[in-house]
Amino acid sequence: MKRSTTRALIALALIASTVGGYGCAALSQIGNLRNLQFQLGAVQGFRLNGVDISRISQPSDVSPMDMVRLGQAIATKTMPVEFTLNVNARNPNTPTAGAQPTPLYLSRLDWRLKIDGRETIAGVVNRQLEIPAGGQTTVIPLTMQLDLYKFFADRGLNDMINLATAIGGARGSSSRLELLAKVQVTIPGIPTPINYPGEISIVDRQFSN
Repeated sequence: MKRSTTRALIALALIASTVGGYGCAALSQIGNLRNLQFQLGAVQGFRLNGVDISRISQPSDVSPMDMVRLGQAIATKTMPVEFTLNVNARNPNTPTAGAQPTPLYLSRLDWRLKIDGRETIAGVVNRQLEIPAGGQTTVIPLTMQLDLYKFFADRGLNDMINLATAIGGARGSSSRLELLAKVQVTIPGIPTPINYPGEISIVDRQFSN
């Protein structure tokens, strides 16, 4: 048996043991947890020390005035960054004939952000979000604020602009980002939220579960 399959079975067994007292209807929803999926979506509103990077296609598009502003920031050993990272959540479960579609509810998401493989900041989404059944995507916007210099002091100004443009520029993407997340889900019919065992890696290339 493959290791990933073994981990999935163990995870479901642990979850089942926590909800065994809530009846067959609730237990029938356990398998749905395995199919809950996440993917990194678009990066929006990327600003590097106040400079709007989202309109820039390549580093050479940065105006001379903005270059002076960025140079002054790095001279003081700081480079504040802010942007919105959208996380797509999908519940592809489809109801059986004659049954009502059953949504899942994300009740908590603890996350850690990696940029180019380096761990940076962490945060938490601590509010309930409905993820409908049937494959409809729910977008979870995460506000990111960090000092890029703190984590990439070994890189010069041009490299930082290149990184910012690759992530949040006009042709940027979330491909250089990774979100490590712990997921807590509420299942209809079960009053206690369920913590899914372990962390999941959320990237842009595919949906993770």
